[in-house]
Amino acid sequence: MGISLIVHSGAGDDIHDGLVEPFRRGVIEAAKAGWSVLQNGGSALDAVEMAVRVMEDNPTFDAGRGSFPNQAGEIEMDAILMDGATLNNGAVAAIQRVAHPISVARLVMERTPHTLLVGAGAEAFARSMGVPLVPTEALLVERNDAPPTAGVSGSFLPVQDTVGALALDAQGHLAAATSTGGMRDKMPGRVGDSPIIGCGAYADDSIGAASATGRGEDIMKVILCKSACDLMAGGLFPQQAAESIIQYLARRVNGQGGIILMNPQGEVGCAYNSLRMGRAWVNPDGEIVAFV
Repeated sequence: MGISLIVHSGAGDDIHDGLVEPFRRGVIEAAKAGWSVLQNGGSALDAVEMAVRVMEDNPTFDAGRGSFPNQAGEIEMDAILMDGATLNNGAVAAIQRVAHPISVARLVMERTPHTLLVGAGAEAFARSMGVPLVPTEALLVERNDAPPTAGVSGSFLPVQDTVGALALDAQGHLAAATSTGGMRDKMPGRVGDSPIIGCGAYADDSIGAASATGRGEDIMKVILCKSACDLMAGGLFPQQAAESIIQYLARRVNGQGGIILMNPQGEVGCAYNSLRMGRAWVNPDGEIVAFV
């Protein structure tokens, strides 16, 4: 059984020319980290967690350090991790003061009888597990997301750079992970698609794995990731399924977003209907291919 990995750093209309290279470097770094785990015999869960942690540390992206503050100036983050072998999953929503929400999500999966913890309860659980808490100021990053030229016009939207990763390990197991700081200027307590099973991520060894990015309120309406995996179960290749589900997202709810997919054979696909989307995968020759 071969190994496979694909990551994304989000889709958006305002990933302008000045952000292309930081996005490209960021997804390459994440892909290298996740691929190294798989090459050394690590599990798909370990690989996607590592890849996402790297992107949570990258201030370019809206996840972990670099997350957008809400209207109250607070950072509330969401993350999910899912095991395709067992369908076990763990998630956190509106969690504050942790550097790696994805790792707290894994602890929820492995150390509690629950699948989703939110807000103060999620933070208290992280603290009880020995996860270091960090001040909000350590997660805030000075940003200038305005394009440096007139190259991107008036319908200027915040970067939707939710991050995610999919992996297939040598044992034939799939895993998916997604993490985000959420939309800019959101209401306190707002939770989008990212930590919701079947919406922000999904993994099932029998049909495939997916991670989504974009306008969460639209993604949840069509249960984007599970719907895409069902298309693969119906016989579509990952690229076909990705294109089909993003077309449906736009047609049915006028939604904007992107998705990465992987089938049980490790073949990958990606589609989006925004201006750009950062993504990287490892081709059959072991080379990292990246686009923004």
